[in-house]
Amino acid sequence: MTTIGTYAPKPGAAPLSRMIAAQAALETRMLLRNGEQLLLTVVIPTLLLLLFGSVDIVDTGAGKAVDFLTPGILALAVMSTAFTGQAIATGFERRYGVLKRLASSPLPRWGLMTAKTASVLVTEVLQVILLTVIAYALGWSPHGDPLSVLLLLVLGTAAFSGLGLLMAGTLKAEATLAAANLVFLLLLVGGGVIVPLDKFPAGAQDVLALLPISALSDGLRDVLQHGAGVPVADLGILAGWAVVGLAAAGAFFRWE
Repeated sequence: MTTIGTYAPKPGAAPLSRMIAAQAALETRMLLRNGEQLLLTVVIPTLLLLLFGSVDIVDTGAGKAVDFLTPGILALAVMSTAFTGQAIATGFERRYGVLKRLASSPLPRWGLMTAKTASVLVTEVLQVILLTVIAYALGWSPHGDPLSVLLLLVLGTAAFSGLGLLMAGTLKAEATLAAANLVFLLLLVGGGVIVPLDKFPAGAQDVLALLPISALSDGLRDVLQHGAGVPVADLGILAGWAVVGLAAAGAFFRWE
């Protein structure tokens, strides 16, 4: 005898954790299949590390060039994924109505943002592993506390993610594309990634040091190259940018 209702469908949303995990996996697959995103997040940082780490083009001061460059390239990788890549991808998703449709699904809006953040973190882990392997092959000799490095990377991700979502949620997709790439190039040159900040005029150094990419580069460099303790000043700058960026994104982000 068959119990009534045993084979009846039970429509309804999946558990929230499963929805977020599925959306994060989808976001990660889409990013890894996108040639332009891979160029930005993987190819450019890798080529910069290989070029400037093996050829003495820029005066990076005493010590091996790779010891100076690797922390900066790690910071660049975080910015390329959390800020530039996320801003461009989210901007075009917003333009084509993808965000509007996802916002009407059982996945809540904060769940969608959580999934996007998880995708960014997964991508960054892959970037860090790849760049670390290359840096070691070039003779990198890191020092310092891994927990400080992790804290810097997390706060840097939060800061750049907030700024990227703010840009994607307020500007048109084409404007986001142009602005995100322009900011990427400007911060690559003036954020202490490849060129030390002390090569700039004294007045400009004070301003550039307050940028999130400068704080992340300098903080990672203090820990990994010089073996310093917790870089409180740099962490404070990153925390400030994270609070401002995420708060502004939450207040002004438009889903359509």
